[in-house]
Amino acid sequence: MIPLTLAEAADAVGGHLRDADPTARITGQVEFDSRKIGPGGLFVAFPGEQVDGHEFAAAAVAAGAVAVLGTRPVTGAGTADGRTAGAVPMVLVDDALVAMARLARAVLDRLPRLTVIGLTGSSGKTTTKDLIAQLAARLGETVAPAGSFNNELGHPYTVLRAGPDTRFLVLEMGARGIGHIRHLCAVAPPRIGLVINVGVAHIGEFGSVDAIATAKGELVEALPPDGVAVLNADDPRVRQMAARTRARVVLAGEHPEATVRAEQVTLDQRGRAAYRLVTPAGTAPVRLAVTGRHQVGNSLLAAAVAGELGLTDPAALAAALGELKLVSTRRMDVFDRPDGITVIDDSYNANPASTAAALRSLADLGAGRRTFAVLGYLAELGDYEQQGHAEVGRLAAELGVHRLLVVGEPAAPIHRAAAAVATWEGESVLVADQQSAIELLRRELADGDVVLVKGSRYRTWDVADALRGDGALRGDGAGEATA
Repeated sequence: MIPLTLAEAADAVGGHLRDADPTARITGQVEFDSRKIGPGGLFVAFPGEQVDGHEFAAAAVAAGAVAVLGTRPVTGAGTADGRTAGAVPMVLVDDALVAMARLARAVLDRLPRLTVIGLTGSSGKTTTKDLIAQLAARLGETVAPAGSFNNELGHPYTVLRAGPDTRFLVLEMGARGIGHIRHLCAVAPPRIGLVINVGVAHIGEFGSVDAIATAKGELVEALPPDGVAVLNADDPRVRQMAARTRARVVLAGEHPEATVRAEQVTLDQRGRAAYRLVTPAGTAPVRLAVTGRHQVGNSLLAAAVAGELGLTDPAALAAALGELKLVSTRRMDVFDRPDGITVIDDSYNANPASTAAALRSLADLGAGRRTFAVLGYLAELGDYEQQGHAEVGRLAAELGVHRLLVVGEPAAPIHRAAAAVATWEGESVLVADQQSAIELLRRELADGDVVLVKGSRYRTWDVADALRGDGALRGDGAGEATA
């Protein structure tokens, strides 16, 4: 964050100071977790029914915070009300979350050399964000959110990590309804906007795929005339967004009309792709180090963005693509155990599209080996819930998964749909909970087997952790570095 006086911060957020020195400067980070506050920071106190941040305000100041951004005055323990030595310096506002967004926009407006890259999609956002951030970091200081910090809190929080030396700000944008991405774009107006795909993730909140497309397209609508819209050429709904933007459009994908595309795609025994990269500046061979056929599309979108940032030489871009790693945890994290069992930990979250991609990766990596898929509930599908789960079950059977473990009654349609595929030679079992799945795997897994673990934050990751804890070793494709 760039240094600001408390007076400047109060003016930016439309608040007023209480028990605070207007000339005191914020020189540290803005945090809403008092345990992370350091000298010169600003602590944001969010009110809540379970936990009220104001209760930690005095501790934050004791830890070095210059002031607290909150909705009510706070007095230090054992002191009287009013301007006393024990009073907590406050920037008082009506709504702390709104104020945090305003502060983020004020900081961004003071960084004219900063390029903001926004990306959205129904699946693949976090992985693609991580790929873009790694490429951008080759060209200059880059800030990107850890994990999937992509909502109305994580968005301004990430913006406020940017400082005078930051050249690129990569922002993942999630949405739960129409207007959400438009709001995020107002907080941090992007110059480059990337739309990955439109699927049925969160369809229970949106109501239809068309509504999802409308929401995702708000990103390209927000781009300026001198901006760039990078669109997935392989998704028809995304390609149609070209008509919704004033910005220049760059198509990326395997579609023959894509400006940045892949040709001659192959997979090795580890499920890692190699392809011929085609760009306006020429071609070069690429060999990815991450697992999954779907990473071809993610890497092409990242390459298109990197090209717009200045990484245009085909050979240099191809070499950089080959060095990309997975950063956020529990996303296609492949590891080998000493007993010869391979585990694909893709358990962070799930929807029908991402689960289909993971199952295909399991089939590719597990060719010639026994494959197990441990699948949990797919959340937020609304009226599409039965159909979405059933599609996943049928695909598992059609891909020839040897053993399907479906965790929990809410996910039972996966089990029933797979079992109904008459030509399938595998077997599906519905287990009550994660511990039951763990016990079954411990009984049945043998040297050479491959296991996929996938689910919608339904603690399906407990299964992956148990498999890792049974004596796992890191393998190719692993790469968790941030939470």
